[in-house]
Amino acid sequence: MVTRRELLVGAAAFSGSAAASFAFGGQKVAAREIIATPIAHDTKNLFLDLAERPAALPCFNGHTLPLWTFQEGSLYPIVRVKLGERLDTVFKNDLPRAGEYASIHWHGLRIPNDQDGVPFMTQQPVEPGSQGSYSFVPPDTGSFFFHTHCNTSEHFGRGLIGAIIIEGDEVEPPDAEYVLMMKDWRVSPDGKFLPFTTDEGAAKAGTPGTIRSVNGESKAVFKVPSSANVRIRFYNVDATRISEVGFEDAESAIIAIDGNGLEPLLLPSWRLGPAMRVDFLLRTAPPGKTIRFVDYFAKEPVVLAEFVSEGPPKRTDAFVATPLKVMPFPKVDVAKAQHIPFIFSATATGAAIAEFDKNASGIHIGSLCLAKRTFWAINKQAWPGMTHKDLGPPLAVLKSGRSYIFDLQNTTPNSHPIHIHGHTLEILSSSMPHVPPHRADTVLLRPNERIQAGVVGGAPGKWMFHCHIIDHQEAGMMGYIEVV
Repeated sequence: MVTRRELLVGAAAFSGSAAASFAFGGQKVAAREIIATPIAHDTKNLFLDLAERPAALPCFNGHTLPLWTFQEGSLYPIVRVKLGERLDTVFKNDLPRAGEYASIHWHGLRIPNDQDGVPFMTQQPVEPGSQGSYSFVPPDTGSFFFHTHCNTSEHFGRGLIGAIIIEGDEVEPPDAEYVLMMKDWRVSPDGKFLPFTTDEGAAKAGTPGTIRSVNGESKAVFKVPSSANVRIRFYNVDATRISEVGFEDAESAIIAIDGNGLEPLLLPSWRLGPAMRVDFLLRTAPPGKTIRFVDYFAKEPVVLAEFVSEGPPKRTDAFVATPLKVMPFPKVDVAKAQHIPFIFSATATGAAIAEFDKNASGIHIGSLCLAKRTFWAINKQAWPGMTHKDLGPPLAVLKSGRSYIFDLQNTTPNSHPIHIHGHTLEILSSSMPHVPPHRADTVLLRPNERIQAGVVGGAPGKWMFHCHIIDHQEAGMMGYIEVV
């Protein structure tokens, strides 16, 4: 098994150019590419009711807090749709605050633009007491999720998140599957929500939570079959946290990133920011033994979950990760691709407030999903300088079907998970040797990193492009790309 130290030693240094090819020391398993095809043609009906539902989650230490959720009795609803099925969704906005309009964004899904769920850009938002609807056929298999796209700091902070899983990518079904949703909560010692965002947090790495959780528990415990191959779908649905997750003393492989299958990687850990997902195949422990799932991106490793093996062994063979089926994405023509630079930077206000002390006043979210101050920009353009109703110019205009290479440049001392709506990015190269080539809808730009990502212009429309640290998104690091 590859150790973390062996991985770091084995990763060769890059040449320093953003065009440098990847030199990566992780072990790989030989893959045979199989294209996923529809496995159903029915219609699945879904009803979501956005409402306040007070709950005492296990991680709240006996306190009851006013959560906002999509369904009664479910912290994070898990919606499963088979590849080829149509999903018809009706949602009602029963949020308790006047003017708290909402729409639902289907994160990572390459669906028609008018189904993307961005208020005023792709649809009119739904006011409290009203209903809205969506209807689409998800085109890709994988682990995705859904959330609102306005006043997102508070909506995430209160728990308004759900998972959507598009089935049909498995060549060999696992013995079991588990969904892990990691999220921090900002709760005071006396059991009340703290402000969901602050100036200091927004101008730096984001406003941190005070309680860590997986599926609403401080340390989730899963009873699993012994010596089995189980699929772990891990979601980082926090508004701020960067994590680096892996299993202690276990055989495992990464089989998908942001829902996209790839040649399995036998790696000790994977770093991911808010909105990013990673699927693992794990060989569980023998009967009576436990495997710990750990976040290493902390002063001391944090145990997020434990997998306790029960029952007779399922398997006695050597662990080999079978690749998932993949989607027939359009190929990026690197030789003919147009290069487009995107520079992620701090505004003058953001650079100044980064030096302020912890007594800075909080950001107040406006009625149109905007903060009153702008701390971040893309290509020197800060999103709150305009409203959703008056969009201003796009960051770039793409032609549908044409190839492009996005030159993503982080000029700040903070990490930024950059998310594009309606597309996936093909990660081609980096100035830092930390990831292999892969496909993703959200890419983590580390401080002062430069990444080249290929993309083929997708469905026509205006598609959001932003940092998914919600504080950064709401304080300027957001824009849109237009496809014609």
